[in-house]
Amino acid sequence: MIKNFKSSEVLLFADQVQYQEGQVVSKTLAQDKHHSLTLFAFEQGEEISTHASGGDALVVALDGVGEVTIDGDKFLLKAGESILMPSSVPHAIYAPERFKMFLVVIF
Repeated sequence: MIKNFKSSEVLLFADQVQYQEGQVVSKTLAQDKHHSLTLFAFEQGEEISTHASGGDALVVALDGVGEVTIDGDKFLLKAGESILMPSSVPHAIYAPERFKMFLVVIF
């Protein structure tokens, strides 16, 4: 089930998570052993350090610019763009400027 999201109402998706100074803010919409749906807002200069996931992770950029590193290769992601981070491959996300993203992980 999807939580933390109003139903039967038209909303701006990127506005469902807010920037906070010095933080990476996350808002989980759904999570179980098969999938995870999470909104993120990175303040400028914030990051999620290198790690690997047990599932394929699709990043959809909603606002700003994010730097996604996958197995040592760096990619700049802008609003409207997406990238797939494959299962078990080291990856990280850094915000050279404010950055919002939607993360879909399929385990």
